Amino acid sequence: MADNKIYVFDTTLRDGEQVPGCQLNTIEKIEVAKMLEQLGVDVIEAGFPVSSPGDFNSVVEISKAVTNPTICALTRAVEKDIEVAAEALKYAKHKRIHTGIGTSDSHIKYKFKSNREEIIERAVKAVKFARRFVDDVEFYAEDAGRTDNEYLARVVEAVIKAGATVVNIPDTTGYCLPAEYGAKIKYLIDHVDGVENAILSTHCHNDLGMATANTMSGLINGARQCEVTINGIGERAGNTSLEEIAMILKCHNDIDLYSDINTPMIYPASRMVSSLMNMPVQANKAIVGRNAFAHSSGIHQDGVLKNVTTYEIIDPKDVGIKESEIILTARSGRAALKHRLEVIGYKATTEELDELYARFLNMADAKKEINDNDLRLLINDNVKSSNAIKLEYLHVSTGSFPESMAAVRLNIGGKQKTATASGNGPVDAAFNAIREVVEKEDMRLEEFLVQAITRGSNDNGKVHVKVSYNDKIYYGFGANVNIVNASAEAFVDAINKIV
Repeated sequence: MADNKIYVFDTTLRDGEQVPGCQLNTIEKIEVAKMLEQLGVDVIEAGFPVSSPGDFNSVVEISKAVTNPTICALTRAVEKDIEVAAEALKYAKHKRIHTGIGTSDSHIKYKFKSNREEIIERAVKAVKFARRFVDDVEFYAEDAGRTDNEYLARVVEAVIKAGATVVNIPDTTGYCLPAEYGAKIKYLIDHVDGVENAILSTHCHNDLGMATANTMSGLINGARQCEVTINGIGERAGNTSLEEIAMILKCHNDIDLYSDINTPMIYPASRMVSSLMNMPVQANKAIVGRNAFAHSSGIHQDGVLKNVTTYEIIDPKDVGIKESEIILTARSGRAALKHRLEVIGYKATTEELDELYARFLNMADAKKEINDNDLRLLINDNVKSSNAIKLEYLHVSTGSFPESMAAVRLNIGGKQKTATASGNGPVDAAFNAIREVVEKEDMRLEEFLVQAITRGSNDNGKVHVKVSYNDKIYYGFGANVNIVNASAEAFVDAINKIV
């Protein structure tokens, strides 16, 4: 079984931090590193020490701060780089130098202005030099995805003989197809003499959206380390997502591979990285996106409420999320509405549910997404439905003229009455029209308060009114996505208390 363990190499603090605008200071990097240790990653690539004093210091401090993971420092195939990396790693309990060079014809010709034989010599020299400082040396064959397999096998064989313990096969440009990348790993397993003396590692980029698929193809074909980042962050379109690989391995027992990732820490780690790097996670991101465990379709909601496995292959608790969400929208059915009502403590009869559902759909068409506060308003409206006076229709017109016009229709004891009136603004016009219908012209508005129930331009607003009539005070309440309608409802609510 040990041969089936996948070693998780996290490069959030190196490749992930190369995203423009997402640089972290040393204190923040230590915070992330400690989270990665709790998450159970095997290797933390802490930085590129020769690149800057800040990166050097971060590798030093991370080496002091964590105990269990191997701390890895990146270098080029340059002796100075390797010396500086070794110095930065001096406090690490488990240390690794990650050195390498480009191996594709494009890199050899245009980047190094060299030839294949010289590149192999430089690779071997770098690995041997790194082995002077550490026992654990990883070699990366940059742009291996576009390197022909026969030459790549020669490079890999040479660096393993020189002392590399891990050989990284990066799809640096995200070019490979999954079958192609998997076949590349298989070719190396089958054709490299001494390959059993090292671990092959995947390092896939997401330029064509195939980083996760390529990584899994590589692991299935014999690679035993995957290089990943939290939330899939990284240069250009990003790297393979740690959370996706971890949960694929957890869900698919049929492929007989496993990792030591403590999966309930996935969501907290995702939130931390997103917050510190100021990089929001897209809503539909697999595993950690806001909608990953949210259901809004009525058919899906009904299935999940009957048995969660109908539409979920992952228990949200397994990634550190409390529970799935039933998101109420215009596509939701009665089962979802009934469920959410019960969650907030309201048990509706069949008749009540039918009435609430009809009003719920009207609200959902206007508001798009319904929250628990909205449902409480619906319940309150259901209580109000027994009132003697009901607002059935309100139309307000306003524009550049000094006055607004309002037309209302009230149902009073089963009889419909209408009126129109003008006012100093739409709310005043609506109130004047309502006064005319109920024939209570001497009703006076004493207080008028508008509040947003939740944030957002399409959320419900609630209106409280205080009116006086015959030397007594009455209060009314209304709520609606349209604040003029909410005001009219509040005014009618107060009138019901008067009558």
